[in-house]
Amino acid sequence: MWRSWSRSCAVLVVAATAVVGGGTAAVDPPVPVSMTQIRETTTTSAIPPAASTAAPLYAAAGALFSGGRHFCSASVVDSPAGDLVLTAAHCVQAGTPADLSFAPAYHDGVAPYGMWPVTSVVVPDGWASSADPDLDFAFLIVHQDGNPRPVQSLTGAEKLGIDRGFVNDVTLVGYPDSTQSPVICRDTTTQESAYQQRIACPGYPDGTSGGPWLTDVDPATGNGTVIGVIGGYEQGGDSPDVSYSAYFDQDIQKLYETVAR
Repeated sequence: MWRSWSRSCAVLVVAATAVVGGGTAAVDPPVPVSMTQIRETTTTSAIPPAASTAAPLYAAAGALFSGGRHFCSASVVDSPAGDLVLTAAHCVQAGTPADLSFAPAYHDGVAPYGMWPVTSVVVPDGWASSADPDLDFAFLIVHQDGNPRPVQSLTGAEKLGIDRGFVNDVTLVGYPDSTQSPVICRDTTTQESAYQQRIACPGYPDGTSGGPWLTDVDPATGNGTVIGVIGGYEQGGDSPDVSYSAYFDQDIQKLYETVAR
């Protein structure tokens, strides 16, 4: 199941570089931490306004927009230039829309840090050639015209976690298509296959693809280390209550090194 808006949505692929690579634990019941704060609103084509607000938790996580609607999730990843965003490759696998943008900390129809147009996208070669689910991740570069500050300077960023194993306590953040705020859950990951990990968290339907799997989360900011994104097996899974991710190993590290600057 695609955890993204509209299976025919057009999105941008600019470059492709990388190589293909590659214990299960008992899982406690998941702990939703903000499900009751989610409210559904009527979808509108209007681009959300920016607003000056107190820094929210999970500020580095946000929603991807195209055509005035959010359709996938993403997060700012630490980089020297401070302009790098991570999402699932299947969110950006076809087309070249001019309006693909990232809204960090989006909530209730407001983009507190503004909209950040995507200027380029990088996916692994194995995804570009065969949609390998073990390589379902992508990096985006974002930039606001006239703004000398990069997005990371405003939101902070997630560290990229490599080879952290298959069993981790994580916080999962994603933006369902039908809501205007993120859904957030904490649970323990397990191994699904050689290069796939899974997590049982309720309420992650279409739109949550690309949402970060965070460990070592700072309770003051909500930022942490990203060790996965919703995607991979069945492009995120066929149930909104179980999600998957490609395992982050040297493949994503090499892709990161091609784009981080």
